[in-house]
Amino acid sequence: MKVYKTEQVRNITLIGNAGSGKTTLAEAMLFEGGVINRRGEVTAKNTVSDYTPIEQDYGNSVYPSILYTEFNGKKINIIDAPGMDDLCGGVVSSLYVTGLGILTINATNGVEAGTESASRHAETMHTPLVLVFNQLDHDNSNYESSLEQCKNLFGNKVTVVQYPVDAGPGFSSIIDVLKMKMYKYGKEGGKPEVLDIPASETEKAEELHNQLVEMAAENEESLMELYFDQGTLSEDDLRKGLKLGMLDRSVIPVFCVGAKKNIGVGRLLEFISNIAPAPNEKKMIPVISGQEVKMEESGKPCLFVFRTSVESHVGEITYFKVMSGKITEGLDLINTTTGNKERLSQIFVSAGKNREKVDELVAGDIGCTVKLKETKYNQTLTVKDADTKFQPIKFPLPRITAAMKAKNDSDDEKVGEVLNKIRFEDPTFIIEYSKELKQLIVQGQGEYHLNILKWYFDHVYKIEVETFAPKIPSRETITKAAQADYRHKKQSGGAGQFGEVHLIIEPFEEGIEPKKMFKFGDKEQKLSIREEQVHELPWGGKLVFLNCIVGGSIDARFLPAIMKGIMEKMEEGPLTGSYARDIRVYVYDGKMHPVDSNEISFRLAGRNAFSKAFKNAGAKILEPIYNLNVWVRSDRMGDAMSDLQGRRAMIMGMGSEKGLEKITAKVPLKEMYKYTTSVSSITGGRGMFTMVYDNYEKVPTDVQEELLKAYAEEQEEE
Repeated sequence: MKVYKTEQVRNITLIGNAGSGKTTLAEAMLFEGGVINRRGEVTAKNTVSDYTPIEQDYGNSVYPSILYTEFNGKKINIIDAPGMDDLCGGVVSSLYVTGLGILTINATNGVEAGTESASRHAETMHTPLVLVFNQLDHDNSNYESSLEQCKNLFGNKVTVVQYPVDAGPGFSSIIDVLKMKMYKYGKEGGKPEVLDIPASETEKAEELHNQLVEMAAENEESLMELYFDQGTLSEDDLRKGLKLGMLDRSVIPVFCVGAKKNIGVGRLLEFISNIAPAPNEKKMIPVISGQEVKMEESGKPCLFVFRTSVESHVGEITYFKVMSGKITEGLDLINTTTGNKERLSQIFVSAGKNREKVDELVAGDIGCTVKLKETKYNQTLTVKDADTKFQPIKFPLPRITAAMKAKNDSDDEKVGEVLNKIRFEDPTFIIEYSKELKQLIVQGQGEYHLNILKWYFDHVYKIEVETFAPKIPSRETITKAAQADYRHKKQSGGAGQFGEVHLIIEPFEEGIEPKKMFKFGDKEQKLSIREEQVHELPWGGKLVFLNCIVGGSIDARFLPAIMKGIMEKMEEGPLTGSYARDIRVYVYDGKMHPVDSNEISFRLAGRNAFSKAFKNAGAKILEPIYNLNVWVRSDRMGDAMSDLQGRRAMIMGMGSEKGLEKITAKVPLKEMYKYTTSVSSITGGRGMFTMVYDNYEKVPTDVQEELLKAYAEEQEEE
C-alpha cells in the first residue's frame, strides 16, 4: 500500500439508526475502492465490519469497525459506528478522530430515534455532516417524506446535491445537481451511465442547482461576488463553497444511494475525496499538557489512541490516529500518561478483521498496532522531548445502574475479571465494587447495553450471572438531641475491662454553634467545651466531636478510643447499617478504673452509648437525590410528567431546548432503576435524559418503614 500524504487522507464515520444500512454502505465503499472483490451481506454474516461473534449473533454493529478504501488518489478511512443509542460510546470515540459524519437515513423510515441521537453527538463535537438516503430501492421507500423530516430536524442547512428519479423497487437513476448530470445504473448497480438530465427533470434540477449555488456562495465573500457577477459558480467554486459551509456546519449536503446494489456509492466517494475536509483542515484535538502540535508530516511523531480491543489469536489491538509527524515500524515512543516506553513493532491499516502491514503512516492517518505493554484508549504516545497529552474523549454519562453477581458464589472473582476485560473495549461501562453496598455495581447506557454483558458471560465465559436493582447508598442522621450513657464491664479472671461514657448527641448544621446547656425532662446538663474536633466524613457530611470532660472523670488518653468507637457506629448506622452523617457528639462525663480501664473498654462504651442515644434522637434515613433533565417531544410531555410524578419526583421547571421540551426535576435515586427503559418506551426511543447527584434528603415516613422492614428481613436471612 502506498504512503498517503496528509492532504490525501479523508477520515469519515458512518453514523445513523440501526438498520439504516451503514455496514452495507461500508461494504460497497470497500468494494468500489478495490479493497475487497466481493460484497458481503449482513444477513450472510460475511461483511468486513460486524465481524465479531456478538455482532453476527445480534445482526448489527456493537463496536466501531475501522476500515479504509482507496479512491480517486485518496485514502478514505471509514469507521462504521454502532446505531443503537445504548452503544453511543462508539459513535463518540469515532467522531472524535474523524472529520466528517456520514449520517445514513433509511428512506423507508425517515428520521428515526438513532438519527436524532447520532446528529446530537455530531453537533456536540461540531462534526460536519453529509446526509445519505439509503434503501431507496425498497417497496416503501419515500424520499420526499424523509427529506422533509430531515429539514424539520436540521432546518435550512439541508442542501440537496442528489435526488432519486425512481425511488422504489425500480430505483436505478440519480439526478446530481452539482454535476448537473443523471447517473443511470444497471440492475446490479456498479458503474453508471452518465447522461444528460431528461427534459422531465430539467426544471426541478435547475431550481435545486440554483439553491445549491446560493448556499455555496454564502460561505465566502469572494464567492458571493462571483455569483453576483456571473449568476452562477463553476464546479470548482461550488466545491470550495460547500467545503467551507460543511466545515462550519451551515451546509449539510444530501446524497442518494442504494448500498445493497452499489448504486450511487462511487459518486459519494468522489464527493468525499474532493470536498470532505483533510485532517489538517479540521480543528485539532486540544492539548492539555506538553507541547502544542500541528498536523503536519514534518512535526515530531505523536499519536492518540482512541480505541483498544481484544481478539482471539491476536490479543490486544490498539487503534490510533497519527496527530503529527510520521509513524514508522520499530519507533520508540513515550506514553505521556504512564511515562513508560512503548515500541511500535508493527503498524497496520485495518479493514475490519483484515489488517495490512505498512511501513509508515503520516499525520492525519488512522492505523493500528498490536502487543503494546500498557497503552489504552485516551492515551497519547509521543517522542520523549515533546511530552504532549491530548484531551481525552468524554464518554456519555451512564444511564442505568445495576448490581451483578454470579449465580454460583465460587465464580464471583471471575465475574469481576471478565467485567474489566469487557470495559477495556467499551469505556462507557463503569465497573466498581461498592464496599458500602457490598455489591458489584455495573453502570451502562441502557438495558440493551447490559444485555451485551450477559451475552459475553453466557457465550464466551460460560458463567451464569444475574443483574438486579442495586441497594441504595442511604445515609442515617438524627433530628433532635438525645442523651445516653453506657458502662462496659467485664471480669473473667486476671485483668478485667471497665469503661463508662456519658454523652449527648444532636444534629449538626453548618453555622450553628455548639450548645453550652441541654435539658432532658426536668434535668439540665451544663457543658464546658474544652476541645472540638471536626471530621469530614469520606461518605459526605461531618462528625463533630466535643470534649467536655471536667475533673478528670475520663483520662484524656481514652478520648481517641471513645472517638474510634463512635466512628465505628457512624460507619454502620444503627437503623439500616448505612453510613451516618451530620452529628455533633458531646462527651461530658464517665468513669474509669485504675486497673481495668483500657482503650478497648472505652471504645466499646463509646460505641454503645452513641448507638443508644442515636435511636432516641429522632433517627431518620436520608436518600440520594439527583438533578434530572429530561428532553421529550411536546406530544409526549404529559406521559413523561406522569411517569416522573409516580417516581416521587419534584418538578423544578419546564422549557424548550434543542427543539424538544425540557423537564427539570429532583428525583430520588431509589425510583430511577431502569428509567432509561421507561423514557425509551414513552418517547419511542427519541427521549433523552441526564442525571447528576445533588444531595441527601430525608425519606418520607412510609418509605423509611419499608426500608427498616427490608433491613430487618435481610438481617434475619443472614
